[in-house]
Amino acid sequence: MRHYLYVLQCLSLGLLEGRMRMAMDPNDAEQRQHLQNLRLSAFPIEVEDGGHMTAERRRSLCAKEFRKLGFTNNGSPWQDLCLTPPGLLALDNMMYFSTRWPNAYSRFVLENSSREDKHVCPFARSSIHLTLILCEILRVGETASETGQDFLTMFYAQDHFLHELFCVCIQVLNKTWKEMRATHEDFDKVMHVVKEQISRTLGQVPTSLEFFRTKISSLNYSEILRRRQEERLIQDEALSPPVMELRKQLEPELLTLIRQHRLNYLCEGTKFRKISSRRRQDKLWFCRLSPNHKVLHYGDLEDNIDKPPIEMLAQKISVSDIKYVLTGKDCPHMKEKNSGKQNKDHMDQAFSICYDVDSCLNFIAPSPMDFCMWIDGMNALLDKEMPSERTRSDLDLLLNTELKLRLLDLENIPVPDQPPPVPPRPKNYDYCYQFTSTEA
Repeated sequence: MRHYLYVLQCLSLGLLEGRMRMAMDPNDAEQRQHLQNLRLSAFPIEVEDGGHMTAERRRSLCAKEFRKLGFTNNGSPWQDLCLTPPGLLALDNMMYFSTRWPNAYSRFVLENSSREDKHVCPFARSSIHLTLILCEILRVGETASETGQDFLTMFYAQDHFLHELFCVCIQVLNKTWKEMRATHEDFDKVMHVVKEQISRTLGQVPTSLEFFRTKISSLNYSEILRRRQEERLIQDEALSPPVMELRKQLEPELLTLIRQHRLNYLCEGTKFRKISSRRRQDKLWFCRLSPNHKVLHYGDLEDNIDKPPIEMLAQKISVSDIKYVLTGKDCPHMKEKNSGKQNKDHMDQAFSICYDVDSCLNFIAPSPMDFCMWIDGMNALLDKEMPSERTRSDLDLLLNTELKLRLLDLENIPVPDQPPPVPPRPKNYDYCYQFTSTEA
């Protein structure tokens, strides 16, 4: 039985390898029809002049739709499939996805067609690179090895295994693209993350495609970053127990430094736009912390004044009166019905400083960086932990820099995991030197 499965595996991989080594022939009518079917499955046919369309109009329309499909050569899309590998195997995968999962295929293409050009996830280009990644991970075209037996159960439990695996992974790719808020410049970075997602999931030796789908869905971009960080800490030779102890000793000091930086930023002050339900929102106001960190001063921003002094800010809030800080959808100005769509679009940069009983000073930060600085600064004023991602990254950067500076003298010297043994007790404790008159 094992020999029979081995032969079947070799035959299947051999067929895949053949498709992987074949480039598309622009004169092949069947292959050209596959490309047209991909286009027609995603976009409705446009007609003009009572159902007639000129040849020039048809070429222009086809090129536009092939561009939306993510082909680099939208006028001659077959040129994208001349790269071997993955060759025609990429076209097979795209065709299978469009026919086996038509709703998911249409959703992928139309969703990206509605995005800004720089944020579009190109379906065709992604499919070609994803097919190559799957071939590399599954070692398609290579001699069968013991490692390949880990995937035999899943391989023979599913008809059209590689095609179905591609259908799962291409949807994961689109999800990861959105999580990373990627642009065209980030394409290689996204593909590297997707390759890691696939490799880590297959490393758990899934027994079925459904098991694979469940595991890879939970392995999102944030989880990948977390695992990378953990592995980096484990693999770093400098993070032995003595260095970890030094890291713990340095952390409070560096957190105090970051806290002081945030308070200084609040003392410098920031311009905020007025919160209004109207589309025109060009009025600005200014808020800053007093040098003694006891009062928040704010007021409307006059023309030609970039950073008004405290004396020009008529309104103020005592820091001792501040009860708590709200963020995002919990803010009062985000809950109001007439807050306006523009304010809703900036919900992740909204925060409110609540004081007295029912009074709140509402903000929409001009940038994510300003949002982090103000949230950290307000929490520092209230003697609370600074929660922003920027604080964690700043702390990590400062800790790594300080550790490297302190360990410069230990370069190429292994740091022991255990402290040195305690030396034996001295025979006596008579350490006083007996000074005699003859030595004078």
